[in-house]
Amino acid sequence: MAFDTLGLSEKVLAAVEAAGYKEPTAIQSGAIPQVLERRDILGIAQTGTGKTASFTLPMLTLLEKGRARARMPRTLILEPTRELAAQVQENFEKYGTNHKLNVALLIGGVSFAEQDKKLDRGTDVLIATPGRLLDHFERGKLLLQGVEILVIDEADRMLDMGFIPDIERICKLIPFTRQTLFFSATMPPEIQRLTETFLQNPARIEVAPTSSTNDSVTQVLKASQPKDFEKRETLRELLQEAEDLKNAIVFCNRKRDVSTLFRSLERHDYSVGALHGDMDQRTRMMMLDNFRKGTIKLLVASDVAARGLDIPEVSHVFNFDVPINAEDYVHRIGRTGRAGRKGTAYTLVTGDDQKYLSAIEALIKKSIDWQGEPIDFEEAAKERKSRRKSGKSQKAKTNDNEAAEAPAKPARRQRGGSKSRSESVEQPEVQTEQAGPSPVSNISQRQPVKKQKNSRQEPAFGAGVHIPAFLLREPRPKKAS
Repeated sequence: MAFDTLGLSEKVLAAVEAAGYKEPTAIQSGAIPQVLERRDILGIAQTGTGKTASFTLPMLTLLEKGRARARMPRTLILEPTRELAAQVQENFEKYGTNHKLNVALLIGGVSFAEQDKKLDRGTDVLIATPGRLLDHFERGKLLLQGVEILVIDEADRMLDMGFIPDIERICKLIPFTRQTLFFSATMPPEIQRLTETFLQNPARIEVAPTSSTNDSVTQVLKASQPKDFEKRETLRELLQEAEDLKNAIVFCNRKRDVSTLFRSLERHDYSVGALHGDMDQRTRMMMLDNFRKGTIKLLVASDVAARGLDIPEVSHVFNFDVPINAEDYVHRIGRTGRAGRKGTAYTLVTGDDQKYLSAIEALIKKSIDWQGEPIDFEEAAKERKSRRKSGKSQKAKTNDNEAAEAPAKPARRQRGGSKSRSESVEQPEVQTEQAGPSPVSNISQRQPVKKQKNSRQEPAFGAGVHIPAFLLREPRPKKAS
């Protein structure tokens, strides 16, 4: 099947041919004719299958008729992340070269004023993240009554990021007569419920379920010691040994590891950039642009870059950490081997990763080959157990040594006395004559107050020698009457 059999307009076919594409992918050949017939679509396809073009190409054809009005977009595309939204905008620019359409992008990290200007000019295609879209709507800068086509892309990713309540609210703000195109890599129950609520008799197109990996990607496991500096050394060895390495994405599980690994590779003179969720939007877009252009060869990233990003000529993927979620493995290695090209995916495995590796192999329904000696997980478990025991015994020994070397604590003193409680029990109490009714131990050892002439008798216990001086004076004699 060729693109000219799908019903696309001449302008769109010319742009597709100029981009160098000859035959549509499975998701494109299944979805494009249905979209052109104005049917709702439920597309289930993993990333890297040409999913974005399956809705951008027919939308461009449908948008050739009609005109945009101020603050009332004709079509709305919802994306979970800024990077995916920007990528969809690039697709419209590439395939819409022969069209005069206004495309606006509503994402965080960009000023509201600049986005308001685009909305005021009238928008044929509005691409947005849910949060920023609702911000504009609540400010009264956006009207959704004119939306003819709604696209919800990467719906399972929306679910992971907590956007489903926002999606439900947006769907209720758009006319019921709209056409809805719904795409997801997986169909968890919450996503299934959403499709049943907002899609009307959809055409279901399912291609390459998430549990499958691309056959054009060679998958390799590499044993590594568990400590981070040892893993970094193993990664550098793989980078030096890898054949036909043009560029690569290196995935880490945690954002802090992205920064650490980036600095390490930079110190070893690699051409490297970093991408994670805590970076500001301008820096993230600059890193992606430099990687696409080949200015940097390695991109160290967290899973924010794992889904949906279309960087077609990635030759290698390196999993610095085994992903905790098995589906993330499929999405990560899907960054290479795209559009019929060959790719290679390496995964560094330590003795602590058996559970995660087993889950991945169970999901993809095949074993992954090792480069070099595989890890003996039973032996690794014994070593781990031994380390725990030695660590506990060492800790106990350290505590005992600290207790033995610690100086003896001074005995607690009785209130008002100079000796400890134990000493006061063992030693006989020394008593002095008191004015009060009961003897008191230790207090009597204070230096007695030197009696002055005409002074009063020493007061009882309770006031002691601290009685104010004016109370010790002899009262003045009364005058004779």
